[in-house]
Amino acid sequence: MLFSVALSFFAALASAQLPDPEPGQRDPIILERSGGFNIGGKVIPHPTREGATLTCDHGYMEYFLPWVKRKTSIVMWHSSSTQTWQNRWDGGPGFKDMFLRRDYPVYLWDAPRLGRAGWSCEPFSYAPDYRDQSNFIAWNFGPSPLEWWDDVQFPTENRDYFWEQATGGRYIEFDNVANVHMQSEAAAISADTGMNGDSIIYLTNSAAGLRAMMTVIKSNTTNIKGIVLYETVGIVYPEGYGVEQSNGPFGPFVVPLEDYKKLAQLNEIQFIFGDHRDETHLYLQQAREVAAIINELGGNATVLKLGEDAGLWGSTHVSFADMDNDKVAGLLDDFLARNGLDGYRD
Repeated sequence: MLFSVALSFFAALASAQLPDPEPGQRDPIILERSGGFNIGGKVIPHPTREGATLTCDHGYMEYFLPWVKRKTSIVMWHSSSTQTWQNRWDGGPGFKDMFLRRDYPVYLWDAPRLGRAGWSCEPFSYAPDYRDQSNFIAWNFGPSPLEWWDDVQFPTENRDYFWEQATGGRYIEFDNVANVHMQSEAAAISADTGMNGDSIIYLTNSAAGLRAMMTVIKSNTTNIKGIVLYETVGIVYPEGYGVEQSNGPFGPFVVPLEDYKKLAQLNEIQFIFGDHRDETHLYLQQAREVAAIINELGGNATVLKLGEDAGLWGSTHVSFADMDNDKVAGLLDDFLARNGLDGYRD
């Protein structure tokens, strides 16, 4: 049985190839430089061995700086793996390269304990979590496991292979209240110290949206200009609006009103949801409530449903990796332009 499964997988692997470059994708991406740095973290002493320490709980930021730069940096914040920003589902161009070609500095963010920032200050154990089927539904590929939406923006050829690519490229997510605070504090340090530039937008997916909102609240500068939240899972409310803080992994979080007003100072915060999400969807409901609060406080918050509002049908939980991600990128172009964030540096 295992042998036959392996044979079928390698047969799919042999027939699956990266798609040919599309128009506009053949030109080289010219970088001034690329690299990475750690941010945040702490040094802890060994509990019994005098003089022994551990430097841990840092975040890791990989950066790509174009030769010719726009003024706004794009920080891409995942909830599972940076791979979601690197490629389309079929291996085609992802948002990382698409926006480097548009001359935006791009930063791929592994928050503390995620991915390449996995050097934890606390012990943890890994146990396999058999969640492929629940991921299929959560990622909005279809109504039940391997029952694909007819219009889903996922490859139709070699589907089993690309499904394995999608669900296999993951890390432990550490979804709890303490880690939301730790990860948003590290991101705020990176923003406030200018390590991401002085004009920043966050692109977030899933549970990263909650963390980016908390980052703005914890930030002490105006370097952060906006957030685009692709299907946020978790959200932040201000005190005084009848919502109680939850100790669950996805909130809602509740913060003092004066701190919350920092979200209203952003150029724009945009909540984006894919197709097949009706108005009873919990996080869509919360996004509409929070957008109304931010606007009431003088801010600029919008909710965009890719199907009804933009005519992009079949979008998944990870629309920036969908087969029509060029159209999703066009919506981000519009966001940047209308907020005056698409200009070039002098």
